This record gives sequence, C-alpha cells and structure tokens, in this order.
Amino acid sequence: MSVQITAKQVGELREQTGAGLMDCKKALVEAEGDLEQAVTILRKKGIASASKKAGRATSEGLIESYIHLGGKVGVLVEVNCETDFVAKTDDFKALVKDICLHVAAANPVCVSRDDVPESLIEKEREIAAAQAEGKPPAAVQKIIEGKLNKYYSTACLLEQPFVKNPDQTVQEVLTEQISKLGENMQVNRFVRYQIGEDTEE
Repeated sequence: MSVQITAKQVGELREQTGAGLMDCKKALVEAEGDLEQAVTILRKKGIASASKKAGRATSEGLIESYIHLGGKVGVLVEVNCETDFVAKTDDFKALVKDICLHVAAANPVCVSRDDVPESLIEKEREIAAAQAEGKPPAAVQKIIEGKLNKYYSTACLLEQPFVKNPDQTVQEVLTEQISKLGENMQVNRFVRYQIGEDTEE
C-alpha cells in the first residue's frame, strides 16, 4: 500500500533542505513518509547542499543567444557561475541554452520577484482587492497574497514551470545543476525582443 504524502510534509522537508518541491515529494515517497530518512535521501543526492552555495560569488558564466525560426523572437541570457572551468562544461552550456529557449517560449517579465517593478505589483494588488470586495479583511489579504503568488509564478523566470519539464520550476532546474556541478549559479539578466511588440501603446 502506497503512503499518502501531504503538502505539509513536503513543505517541512523543503524548509529543512532548500530542495525543490518535486525532489522533496520523491524523497518522501521513497522514505515512505519518514521525514528524517527523506532528508538523508536528499543529502545523498546532494540537492540539499545547493542552498549552502547560494552566497558564493558568481563572476564567471556565459551569455547565450537564441533567434526563433523566422526571426520574430530573439533572446539574450546571462547565467553566472563561480569558475571558468564550470562555464566551459557541457552541462552548464546546456543549462544556459535551455534557459534561453525557455525565455523565448515563456516570455517572463523579470528574473525573480525582487525584480518586479513596484508599479506592476500595485496594479496586481488593486485588481485582486477589487475582485475580493465585500469579503472579510482577513480573507481579502489572503486572496491578494494568493493572486500575487500566482502572478509571480507567471511573470518571474525562476518561478515559472520549466518549458522542458513543467513539473519543475526554472529555480529547481538551476538548483539541481548547482548540486551536480558543485558551484553557485544564478540567472543574472535576460532580454527578449519580439517583432512589433512595443509599436502599439
């Protein structure tokens, strides 16, 4: 009989290890719901250690470009790592290329929620507040937070479902590579051009 894994268990494991949601769920299934065993499984895989590398400087990396067939969409992405050695590996090059393709397909607004312009956040807050009108204040606040989180998951590159594997976010894909290659990595910036996109205001 398979053990039912709850969202609370997954959340607790994620908080302890910093690993991605899907990795936490898989580890809990493998550990039959045992939290300590799940932590051990993640540590063995090295995913939990990725969060410890997050503070390290990333001054190397690659800039990748992608022009979609027909020349209607073009993307430039900069992904940083710690050493030139890792920047030259096939795994890192493949990661940067995948992120470039993702930006072309998913059209994010910015890299992370820290980069979302305040004007856009205010606009989303106003829309959510209008939709929640008439509900109790505590419920309104929850609705606004929920709508904002939904917005971040569509607008922020790192929180978007990865186009090649929608079960993972771009951040979770990045975390896996940090674990695999043993260096901190971050998406520094990107620019996406689309023919005619700013011609109609």
